[in-house]
Amino acid sequence: MRKETAGFIFEVYDSIAHLDGKDALLLESAKVATAHAYAPYSGFSVGAAALMGNQVIITGTNQENASYPAGLCAERVLMASAASQFPGVNIISIAVSYSGKGVNSDHPVSPCGICRQVLTEIENRQNSPFRIILAGMEGPVYIIPSAESLLPLAFKGDELA
Repeated sequence: MRKETAGFIFEVYDSIAHLDGKDALLLESAKVATAHAYAPYSGFSVGAAALMGNQVIITGTNQENASYPAGLCAERVLMASAASQFPGVNIISIAVSYSGKGVNSDHPVSPCGICRQVLTEIENRQNSPFRIILAGMEGPVYIIPSAESLLPLAFKGDELA
């Protein structure tokens, strides 16, 4: 089903069972990755997975630090891994999931503002949008058509010139 919120259009599915095979596999990879997150301070584990243009799936997780602002979100770890492991290979789709102590992981959560900026910049760099699949460990799944959809007024590098 297509949903619109404040002019923002995305797809909503009842669960992972309603996704096609590649999307379900990518989301399942993100869910599995949450177990490898290092989140001893917040207890909020995030896993992300990317389907690369060469059909390889890679993952990333959030990495916290006692100096709280020094941590990294799963989405940024994933983007750095993609760029360093597969330079020049486009990202086709990413999936993000989470689990946490004392929170219900039964609905999608969106990337933070810093991650939205990084994701948008990666899209610009590869000159191609990528889909973003968001879900908790259970419940509905959102599919966003592009990172730019999450940050329509993104600051872009050409504004520095």
